[in-house]
Formats: sequence, C-alpha cells, structure tokens
Amino acid sequence: MNGWARFWGHLHTVNIHRYRVLVNCIHAGILWRGLTHDLSKYSPTEFWNGVRYYQGTRSPNEAEREDIGYSRAWMHHKGRNRHHFEFWTDYDPVTRQSAPVEMPPVFVAEMFCDRMAASKTYLKEHYTDSSPLLYFANGKQRRIIHPATSELLEGWLRLLAEQGEAAAFAEIRRCLKASERK
Repeated sequence: MNGWARFWGHLHTVNIHRYRVLVNCIHAGILWRGLTHDLSKYSPTEFWNGVRYYQGTRSPNEAEREDIGYSRAWMHHKGRNRHHFEFWTDYDPVTRQSAPVEMPPVFVAEMFCDRMAASKTYLKEHYTDSSPLLYFANGKQRRIIHPATSELLEGWLRLLAEQGEAAAFAEIRRCLKASERK
C-alpha cells in the first residue's frame, strides 16, 4: 500500500471510529466525552505512526509493536485518554508496586462506547452485539484492571450481547445518574 493510501485510510478509520464513539456517547448520555474522544489521535506522535503502520484490518499499534517491540503511539495515547483502564494505574504505597485504580463510571461508559465502536469499525459486516464482549473476554486473563472496573464494563458488554444496544445504553444512563447522586 502506498503512502497516500495509508494516509487516507488511517484518517478515514480514525474519523469513522470517532464518529461512532460520538453516536454511542450520545446514546449513553455523555455528549462531551464523545466530542472530545481520542483527540490525541490527531497529534503527530499518534497520527504519523498510525499512517506508517496502517493496514486497514487492525490497529496500527499492533504492527508497530511487532516492528519495534512496543508502540510509541499507544504509550502516548493511553497516557492522555482517561477512558483507557491503562491510564488508571498508580503506585500503591502498601505493596510498593504499580496497581490498577477503580475508574469513575463516566470513563467506563466511554470505554464501553469505544469498544463497541472499535468492534464495528474493524469487524465491519461481521460485527454482532456479542463482538465487544468476546474481545473483552479474550484478553481478560492478561488484563491489569481494577476488579470493580472490569465487573462494571463486563456487565454492560454482557447486557449488550444479550439484550442489545437500547438496553445497554439505558443501564449505562441509569448507572451514571446514580453515580452523580453520590
């Protein structure tokens, strides 16, 4: 694939993904999270690495990891976007190790919207409402995520798989409204 094809392909993928996340965030009742979602993907570090490693069938971060052993774009991205559980780690003074921190529900909701949009973007016509749950379950044993965050996200993904988008978004809105009262 030539450079222009990778450039336009990556830009199109980012724009389509962000649009889908925005639509999902509107349904979840978190418009601002949708409007500001993944803006760092347009930064030079993330965008140009995305163009360089663009394939159109999976995240360019995977190809970058295969090439150099890690992804500069991902390292940049996860440190700037609070909807990624990898953002939510901190030094635990008791264990003296880095440990996962429970995510606020609004960012878990954005993560749900992101995973659903990413599944639709990459799987295209093969997407089903079970796809995001299957992806989540596939990496569950390797994931370093706070148990409460994992349980909340998995519950919403399971609801999506079993009852569809309307039920999942209704539950997310209910949960977010309850968390605002606390």
